[in-house]
Amino acid sequence: MKKLLVVGLMALSALLAACERRATAPRPEFTNTDLTGLPYAKDFALTDHNGKPRTLADFKGKVVLMFFGYTQCPDVCPTTMAEMSAAMKELGPLAEQVQVLFVTVDPERDTQQLLAEYVPAFDKRFLGLYGTAEQTAAVGKEFKVFYAKVPGKTPGSYTMDHTAASYVFDKQGKIRLLVRSGQGPAPIVHDLKLLLAQP
Repeated sequence: MKKLLVVGLMALSALLAACERRATAPRPEFTNTDLTGLPYAKDFALTDHNGKPRTLADFKGKVVLMFFGYTQCPDVCPTTMAEMSAAMKELGPLAEQVQVLFVTVDPERDTQQLLAEYVPAFDKRFLGLYGTAEQTAAVGKEFKVFYAKVPGKTPGSYTMDHTAASYVFDKQGKIRLLVRSGQGPAPIVHDLKLLLAQP
């Protein structure tokens, strides 16, 4: 009887240990900042450069990489877009499961036509998104993105200060990562592969 009790306790102990291992399974080791579980950046309502209304739900089943910038940005925006383009090349066939979105913070100048010329120049699969000033402000607030106009010598020559990072969403549309600009494609590819491997 005592022997049976000991065996039973050992079995229970092993079962509890297994449960604990499952409960404390390590999270993926992302290179970039893990934002999993944060209660913001849940959705947007904008129009793509083809004139189609878009929300985050349109891209369910894909990993989404979302960058806020503007077409006349002299440095950070083209650098970031080139990094994303290089990352897509490195992903090879897996790139078909990734959607890159470029959201303009300069709706005054970034028309549908201008976005249609600028964004696909980096990769034909990339989409430019725009909205009214009010829609852009609402998305900026929801995604906690900073942007502000910096006056130039003439009214039309202003620049935009803005957050120089990208958000990454998993295939379920949940926010997962903040990707720093200027780090090259390798860390982005590493993290995207981890997300693409998840159900």
